[in-house]
Amino acid sequence: MALETVSMIPAPGFKFDNCLRNAYLASKGFPVPKAKKTGTTIVGLVYEDGVVLGADTRATVGSIVADKNCSKIHYLAPNMYCCGAGTAADTEQVCRMIASQLELHRLATDRVVPVAVAENLITQHLFRYQGYVSAALIVGGVDLSGPSIHIISPYGSSEKLPFGTMGSGSLAAMSVFEKGWKPDMKLDEAKQLVRDAIAAGIFNDLGSGSNVDLCVITRAGAEMIRPFEVANVKGQIQGTYRYAPGTTAVLSSKTVPLEIVETVTRPTRDAAEEAMDTA
Repeated sequence: MALETVSMIPAPGFKFDNCLRNAYLASKGFPVPKAKKTGTTIVGLVYEDGVVLGADTRATVGSIVADKNCSKIHYLAPNMYCCGAGTAADTEQVCRMIASQLELHRLATDRVVPVAVAENLITQHLFRYQGYVSAALIVGGVDLSGPSIHIISPYGSSEKLPFGTMGSGSLAAMSVFEKGWKPDMKLDEAKQLVRDAIAAGIFNDLGSGSNVDLCVITRAGAEMIRPFEVANVKGQIQGTYRYAPGTTAVLSSKTVPLEIVETVTRPTRDAAEEAMDTA
């Protein structure tokens, strides 16, 4: 008799079945392990002719610097880019997924994709997972309605602002923006202000560091400037680690002669020919 089996199609996305179990274990003294803290400073602002995005390049795993030249400005479409803070894998994969959907949208409509479309797709995706996808994003671009910046939290909420910051160094960067930003800024002023905001995060936040990356987006296209500035220049080694013979005193020495005996024997050519099977 054939066995009857029932095939179950797993539901897509994360499963929250164990939330009550985790809460019960935490109440009994077994807390859920926490994710390692990450650090980032990402910013974006609207200037006279477009958008300037900025990010640092330090990737951390807890207190360890995992990557000193991590690219945190991701491509979405020819007219928009996205800065990511949080878990590096989450931000990168979310941006790749949204970029593919935006390209399909562009091919289907044969027009410039509005920045609001990317913002809507990202917020719907992040809200579905209730913050378990650790991706805090700043989407910036230029479309038919002009330049715009969208600040998106990992839980799916979003805001359209003239400037914004995210990441562990966001407070230091926001202080620079609130002091220096003004409407209709020139390109050089905007780039310098973004550089100063990223530098504030680099030098005041342990999770941010290394270089300053910029991305300038206008109606003519986007320009990635990587690096715009190397903020943390690697220091030069002072002195030398070579010491003259005799610096350390030799208390005693012993020499043990080694006798090398060659035990490998090689067959002669005639013996090899006799052993060959010619049948």
